[in-house]
Amino acid sequence: MPGCFKKTLFALASLMSFVSFILIVVAMGTPKWMTGKILCKTGVDLVNATDPELVKFIGEIYYGLFRGGKIRQCGLGGRRSKFTIFPHMVKKLNTGLHVMIIMFLCVAIFFSLVSFGFCILNAIKVPYRAIKGPAGACLWNFLAGGFIALAVTSFMAAVKLHHLTERIANFRENVFQFVILEEQFEDCFWLCVASATAHAANLLLIAISGINFPKIKTKTEEANVTAEDIMY
Repeated sequence: MPGCFKKTLFALASLMSFVSFILIVVAMGTPKWMTGKILCKTGVDLVNATDPELVKFIGEIYYGLFRGGKIRQCGLGGRRSKFTIFPHMVKKLNTGLHVMIIMFLCVAIFFSLVSFGFCILNAIKVPYRAIKGPAGACLWNFLAGGFIALAVTSFMAAVKLHHLTERIANFRENVFQFVILEEQFEDCFWLCVASATAHAANLLLIAISGINFPKIKTKTEEANVTAEDIMY
């Protein structure tokens, strides 16, 4: 049976793995990975709008891995619309990269659950095989955190290098052209970053559990034997 200290560390690691699993699931299902402001360039060019009038042509956009929405401002008031990435819009985007992001997160979910199970196992007992022990728990946490990091990096590449926001904003816009004024990573993106951080913290906890701390020995008081004690 593992000691109380190791039990506590592995119980905490299992909790972190489960929290990581929840964070990834919530992030994937929420359409708030990215928000931005979009300018209706066609409308501005038509009326030669100046700085005070540009507000009438600035809309908003938000999206996640599966759906999103935008507010079009082309001088005649805001028009709200919602869209889904699959099955139509994904053809306009970098399909391979977008699917890879989703696959990376799905694999990370699997390894997060495996890590959760292995940490629970190590908190309950000392496994006979090494792969089921701390080494195995380290491996699954490393893989889970690595795949989350790949997903986050791929999404950043899609936004910055492949102009994901601009492609989504101009999807099926035959008359108006939109340009991106600003864009910002939102809560769901940072949830994935927090999930990867949780697995990194697990690696630290597992490493600490392998340290053999010196045991504190209590000094026994030496008995003072006197001549009177011997007589009695």
